[in-house]
Amino acid sequence: MRVPVRSAVRPLWNAARVVIPCIWRGKHFSSGNEPAENNRVTPMLRHLMYKIKSTGPITVAEYMKEVLTNPAKGYYVHHDMLGEKGDFITSPEISQIFGELIGIWFISEWIAAGKSAAFQLVELGPGRGTLTGDILRVFSQLGSVLKNCDISIHLVEVSQKLSEIQALTLTEQKIPLERNAESLVYMKGVSKSGIPISWYRNLQDVPKGYSFYLAHEFFDVLPVHKFQKTPQGWREVFIDIDPQVSDKLRFVLAPCATPAEAFIQHDETRDHVEVCPDAGVIIQELSQRIALTGGAALIADYGHDGTKTDTFRGFCGHRLHDVLTAPGTADLTADVDFHYLRRMAEEKVASLGPIEQQTFLKNMGIDVRLKVLLDKSDDPSMRLQLLQGYDMLMNPKKMGERFNFFALLPHQRLHGGSHQMNAQQSRPSASPVAGFDELTWR
Repeated sequence: MRVPVRSAVRPLWNAARVVIPCIWRGKHFSSGNEPAENNRVTPMLRHLMYKIKSTGPITVAEYMKEVLTNPAKGYYVHHDMLGEKGDFITSPEISQIFGELIGIWFISEWIAAGKSAAFQLVELGPGRGTLTGDILRVFSQLGSVLKNCDISIHLVEVSQKLSEIQALTLTEQKIPLERNAESLVYMKGVSKSGIPISWYRNLQDVPKGYSFYLAHEFFDVLPVHKFQKTPQGWREVFIDIDPQVSDKLRFVLAPCATPAEAFIQHDETRDHVEVCPDAGVIIQELSQRIALTGGAALIADYGHDGTKTDTFRGFCGHRLHDVLTAPGTADLTADVDFHYLRRMAEEKVASLGPIEQQTFLKNMGIDVRLKVLLDKSDDPSMRLQLLQGYDMLMNPKKMGERFNFFALLPHQRLHGGSHQMNAQQSRPSASPVAGFDELTWR
């Protein structure tokens, strides 16, 4: 596939087309069997075309940001994208066991770090709130372990629609106790078990303190910049209007270096790379918080360890969708580069992983938990649902190898120290980190 080049100054780009051989070597994600009428002019497409005509081609990162989070026309603003009727389904919707094991992981880390008197559970992009709900159920079931700990829930969510769904899932109230659109904490409520819940638009607005952070399928939707290596050096991929078809978009290459090129490592050997500055900023924020006040972060997502190239793709109705077709009607995603996340932590904290989901869940005891649930159930349909959910989570051809787990922890957690221990805290030992080490289950 050949990628042309263009700029706000068309003569310059036309000349560059002749001089620079811009070959697009990445795979173009499309279902390949979509009828022509699917390339309809959506409100988002009209918005993007006006924007491009006014200011020139836009980066892939800007395209993703507009398509997904534009306040007026964004995909996340107007679509219920989760579940069987949505465009994708996540692990918490597949099996309750997934969320239960995540909850156990946080309790395990809380114990290993010295049983602090209080902690915050912070989830980035909570979806429908299903995962947090499963975790809270575990907290309730293990209330005797957590009885002297003051817990609060903090959800980072930019979508008003999703935040209302989360409130209904977690509080059984359509309208939480407090709502203030102008405040950093734009909603407040109380969980079914009495734990306070607060909603924020940005991680930076969440109070600092001993916290456990959770990001499940969060980083993969953050905007990425795409680059192609050419004989003239790295060139960023932009999105432009196709001159042959007035209502169609296409990929183009910049004729010269762009500022985002600074994010590419000097020793990069791949011909095509994707970088996500927003992910780097968030990892740095998490690392600083964990290093300063303790806690841990657990990240689960599609990803790789700095090896993949073109992973930018779309999903609509649980199928791959051409990322440039009918923008605003499909989810956009790119695999997380865990090597980049590790580098962005800047050694402020220790990192573990990535490891495949099937390994993490097996280490967490998913087989033991499945057996317990099967033994307790006499309902054939429930037993079948449990087995199908297990297969979806663990099968290498499904989610087992496609998803990875990655953790950030204080350096002292791995070396037997404790962060700011007080007289009421017991001294932790350098115990294995659950999920990332194979444990013995009895």
